[in-house]
Amino acid sequence: MENMAEQLAQKQLDAYNNQDIEEFLSVYSEDVSIYEFPSTLLYKGIDKMRERYDQLFKTNPNQHAKLLSRMTNNNIVIDHEHVTGRANGVNVFAIAIYEVEGDKITKVWFIK
Repeated sequence: MENMAEQLAQKQLDAYNNQDIEEFLSVYSEDVSIYEFPSTLLYKGIDKMRERYDQLFKTNPNQHAKLLSRMTNNNIVIDHEHVTGRANGVNVFAIAIYEVEGDKITKVWFIK
């Protein structure tokens, strides 16, 4: 059975692939923090996230993130993804680490 953290990670991945900004943002806390692993803060807050992903979706209408693997431990989910279909033609392998508190993702670390 999936835990809450896994459900939220999957919901945001599905919304990302559907380019549904409202559904995508619905799983994140208002003061979500986004980091480049291990500790570089990229930005904080749902409004900044909306700006970034709204632009990302508009400029990359054909992108798709395929989940290669997922590990879960309590409130932490680690996804390994292959992102294709980007406008610049560059395919990316990325690792995203999600930390969940309650029913929202509160922190994300990206490893590229």
